[in-house]
Amino acid sequence: MNAENIPGQSGLNVVITGAGKGMGKATAEKFAEGNNLFICARNEKELSETAAELEAKYNCKVLYFIADLSEKNSAQEFGRWVLQQAGNVDILINNAGQFIPGSIYNEEDGLLEKMININLYAAYHVTRTLLPAMMDKKQGHIFNICSIAALKAYDNGGSYSISKFALMGLSKNLREELKPYNIKVTAVYPGAVYTSSWLESGVAESRIMEAADIAKVIFDSSMLSPQACIEDIVIRPLAGDI
Repeated sequence: MNAENIPGQSGLNVVITGAGKGMGKATAEKFAEGNNLFICARNEKELSETAAELEAKYNCKVLYFIADLSEKNSAQEFGRWVLQQAGNVDILINNAGQFIPGSIYNEEDGLLEKMININLYAAYHVTRTLLPAMMDKKQGHIFNICSIAALKAYDNGGSYSISKFALMGLSKNLREELKPYNIKVTAVYPGAVYTSSWLESGVAESRIMEAADIAKVIFDSSMLSPQACIEDIVIRPLAGDI
């Protein structure tokens, strides 16, 4: 854990979960310049390397915290740590998640609980821990990384799809509840994004979106005027879903 306080901090305080690789890392890189990053992931090696890489490239401050957000206590501990370091949060990107394929009738026992824990409860507990400070400030923007699996059921989606439908529900509720506090809520629904999970899939890299594509739409959406809120972002490969 890197736990230095930020002396004379400037820029936005940006919190990104699951930032050690893939979309989370790409999003951290997009926000790095001029801002303060607070990132977490389970893999300490990936996370520390990401922090060092971003600090060297952008001369920014990146604080990181090793956490398994599928565990309630760990998710809450991460949120409390962020508040201790930052004092307040401007942007929260709930990106941590996991995909395990299967159908409801034949997937392994306990998979639903596992998917709910990481794909829903992680965002729920981190958000609830950070919200009081954001509500006091009456400012902020929350991004929940859902999936096209939250919009339409598909073969072999099973409990993963169920968990992402639930995350969409969390996003819709937060959107309504936080309007009086001037806090924006955006649900992001990516289709296939080329990350390490696709390396041995046999699908051409050119057929799938880049992680940087998702990072860019999140960043651009966060830069709108205070009175504008993009509620939903649906982004798919040009040729459609796989």
